[in-house]
Amino acid sequence: MPPPEPALLERVRAEGLIDRQGQLLVLLSGGRDSVCLLDLAVRARGSKAVRALHLNYGLRAEAGADERHCAELCAGIGVELEVERPRKPEGAGNLQAWARAQRYEAARRIADSGLAASIATGHTADDQVETILYRLASSPSRRALLGMRPEDGRLVRPLLGTTREETTAYCEARGLAWREDPSNADPAFARSRIRHGLLPEFERLHPAARENLLRIAAILRDEAAVLDELVAAELRGGGEAPPGTIAHARYRELGPALRRLVLQRLADEAAGRPLAGAARFAEQVAGLRPTGGARLDLGGGVQAVVERGVLRAERDS
Repeated sequence: MPPPEPALLERVRAEGLIDRQGQLLVLLSGGRDSVCLLDLAVRARGSKAVRALHLNYGLRAEAGADERHCAELCAGIGVELEVERPRKPEGAGNLQAWARAQRYEAARRIADSGLAASIATGHTADDQVETILYRLASSPSRRALLGMRPEDGRLVRPLLGTTREETTAYCEARGLAWREDPSNADPAFARSRIRHGLLPEFERLHPAARENLLRIAAILRDEAAVLDELVAAELRGGGEAPPGTIAHARYRELGPALRRLVLQRLADEAAGRPLAGAARFAEQVAGLRPTGGARLDLGGGVQAVVERGVLRAERDS
């Protein structure tokens, strides 16, 4: 069997996400996956085209050692490291959701400043499986089965087709040290329960459970692209409806599935983010009065508005 590191480098480069134009910002936790990604990026691009971002949340006793590890790693390969130290405010809610929001916001600020053209995360195929299972349990949306996209604007996930076993073998072959996060084994966190409890049960049901989940997600993402184009065609405007809206009469003519998708797109664009559950109001929106400024709350501070025969979605004022 060939050594893992040249094969993985060749495969990741072939996907084209790591070699995009401009500076690449790698989100570096110090764990094996992000360490593997940083090393691959430097080998593919050279250290001057790569920079790293580490967030020290100060939530664990090991946080300082994690930061030092990342600093030593980056210094050794000539990569500039940005470190941020956010502190969780009282009442911030879900800890992991807060940390994730802080991480992406910090990366966005760096990219907006012109210091990076792309933001790369170390999400692997194993993370993809865990994400799909979590979303299936927590969300009524079809998006649950789509999983994470390899490319989402300037955010790229070059390791999404790579397993955790492969990143481990790569780091070992390259002599790269990494830090273990104890929370990955803490049953207080849903992802840990999925990884150590639910997934083993799935694999007892069928040994190819992980691979099957990944295949169906890839198929559904391809099909989602077709559906997205159908929705876009309905919202291109024309006649009485300006772009980004739809004539209410036309909306009522759509089949139930397309009606849900159109409403979800309107709500997402008004919210500036995915607005979970908006599609469930599709039939109620179809029943709104076509004139007089009828409104319906879609949740998340967004309303569906029918005015002069045109349906749009807007944020609450």
